[in-house]
Amino acid sequence: MEFRSNLMQEKEISNALKRISFQIIEQNHGVEELTLLGIRSRGVPLAQRIAANIRSIETVDVPVGELDITFYRDDLTTISPDPVVNETQVPFDLTGKRVVLVDDVLHTGRTVRAAMDAIMDLGRPACIQLAVLVDRGHRELPIRANFVGKNVPTSGREFISVQLEEIDKQNSVDLYLKD
Repeated sequence: MEFRSNLMQEKEISNALKRISFQIIEQNHGVEELTLLGIRSRGVPLAQRIAANIRSIETVDVPVGELDITFYRDDLTTISPDPVVNETQVPFDLTGKRVVLVDDVLHTGRTVRAAMDAIMDLGRPACIQLAVLVDRGHRELPIRANFVGKNVPTSGREFISVQLEEIDKQNSVDLYLKD
């Protein structure tokens, strides 16, 4: 892949997540019955950062869960003969809750569809909202994010890479051209 440009650095990522946190509070009229579910892998630290922002704004701890969608993917047989499965960790009931699903990049919508299927197996939330750091377009399913850090129109040959301190030891969002 050929590097094209840096789209966001640590400060821009932090500012985008703070803005998303305020929007979540505003749209939900507070944080009562609110939970955050991060899609593994980079959605998890993003959800944790949003929860920390909400704690500093509202002085309330919003529960954060970790969702593994591997078995819900519609391309499971094509990605690997031995897919890596991580544990879903949602130690609270989702029934009747307002769930904010958190991911790094929204592209085709297939990951979000898989995540919604996984959520429904865990309970029946009052609603599911979607927060993403980057929306790059090219939807294949009728899915739209409620909260977006940055919209980045891309071509089909471009790829967005999100790196987070918790996983990658740095914070950046970069645009690459696929070979």
